[in-house]
Amino acid sequence: MTEPRHIPVALERSIELLSPAIERPGAVLVDATLGLGGHAEALLERFPELVLVGLDRDPHAQRLAGERLERFGDRVHLVHTVYDQLPEALERLGIPAISGILFDLGVSSMQLDEVERGFSYSQDAPLDMRMDASSALTAERVLAEYDEAELRRIMHVYGEEKLAGRFAKKIVERRRTAPFVRSGDLVDVIAAATPAAVRRAGHPAKRVFQALRIEVNQELSVLERAIPAAVDSLELGGRIVVLAYHSLEDRIVKRELQRRSTSTAPRGLPVELPEHRPELKLLVRGSEQAGETERADNPRAASVRIRAAERIREAA
Repeated sequence: MTEPRHIPVALERSIELLSPAIERPGAVLVDATLGLGGHAEALLERFPELVLVGLDRDPHAQRLAGERLERFGDRVHLVHTVYDQLPEALERLGIPAISGILFDLGVSSMQLDEVERGFSYSQDAPLDMRMDASSALTAERVLAEYDEAELRRIMHVYGEEKLAGRFAKKIVERRRTAPFVRSGDLVDVIAAATPAAVRRAGHPAKRVFQALRIEVNQELSVLERAIPAAVDSLELGGRIVVLAYHSLEDRIVKRELQRRSTSTAPRGLPVELPEHRPELKLLVRGSEQAGETERADNPRAASVRIRAAERIREAA
């Protein structure tokens, strides 16, 4: 088996937050972003009666995780799916409700390390960026088919790129003479269109590549569906933990967890009715960062934001 090439982010804190919900016999935990199975393996070792459902859209990652988790036998159920399809996956497995769910968002180290997938702006590769190679949309197609306004929008919204308008214009100009096929082609155009003062602040293509990856994999729209579905799948006392790596993801998670942890009682109502009480209790104040030691030891932990909540009421 291929050795794991990454250290799970916020592992001990995730276990600490999930443990009250999953330490009982028969508990079911969903790892919604299985990856190479680092979090899953640690949780299965720590809780010997835990049943784990692992979701991942990347068949290659799922195969590697399956090898890693094979020793746990029928305590593990792996499903090839995107995490907004959680309800359908649970229905197929005959699981009515879950005790906990973990999301570790963002691109896995394995995907970044595989040059041919085109996720990294630092190495020339085909402009692919698909987390699931069976899906139709690629970064090459986005650059070839989206008009200037659409390109500007995804770079501005998904990449929070201040030069989105300039970059979109240059991309459209360049593709009139030659299509974008490799990541190096795009990096060259972005670098040439970036003022020298901006280049000194960091790699000019970083936000553009982030925006393309999010668009190709529909990451934010999937997440907007996945978090409510995850909360709805929790049993009473069940817990959700989410590790987000940029503000767009974190904003979606924050909004849904705060909404479900707030009373819906109309203002001025003298007594809060049971159906108005919050469904969730937040377990951390705001969002937590990884500790200093972990951030020093594991570069992926530098930008993580941790949010968690417990289900305290069934839906009305």
